[in-house]
Amino acid sequence: METLREKIRQEGEVVSSSILKVDSFLNHQIDAGFMMEIGKEFARRFQDEKITKVMTIEASGIAPALSTAAVLGVPMVFAKKTTAATMDTDVYVEQVESFTRGTTYDIKVAKKFLNQGDRVLIIDDFLAYGHAALGLAKIVRKSGAQLAGIGAVIEKGFQSGGKLLRDRGIRTESLAIVERMEEKEVIFK
Repeated sequence: METLREKIRQEGEVVSSSILKVDSFLNHQIDAGFMMEIGKEFARRFQDEKITKVMTIEASGIAPALSTAAVLGVPMVFAKKTTAATMDTDVYVEQVESFTRGTTYDIKVAKKFLNQGDRVLIIDDFLAYGHAALGLAKIVRKSGAQLAGIGAVIEKGFQSGGKLLRDRGIRTESLAIVERMEEKEVIFK
């Protein structure tokens, strides 16, 4: 998706050789119109998969997942990282390691929101080592639903997540794949 690559070039900030900051349009401030274009692209790529639910982890995955769900006309479910007093106790739980936070946490999805007949598309902002995607995929499997695929807005191609998912036979679509980052420059595959 050339418009995404151009937006990353113009607005992204290379923090280090492994950290790309895109908080001006993706994961702090949201460019709503551009996010709808992201949703349209994911919907186009997965149009033949008969998706019934789009799923992500709070918080940064919500915007691209919501726009994708809106275009597909299906509900969006997000895994919670914390337990609120109002959250159901009948939940699927998986542990996920966060690359950016350097910590492990439990993600939870209420069982009533995933059904055996569902075909689930997982969407996230970044794909680095694949831990978040695999955690969500495990929840999908536990529910008896089918995993239709995984979509990442930005994949760090120099980290192992994309290869890990594809080697497991999981259809993985990334809208922009970063090959490497040098000083202030992002090089795409």
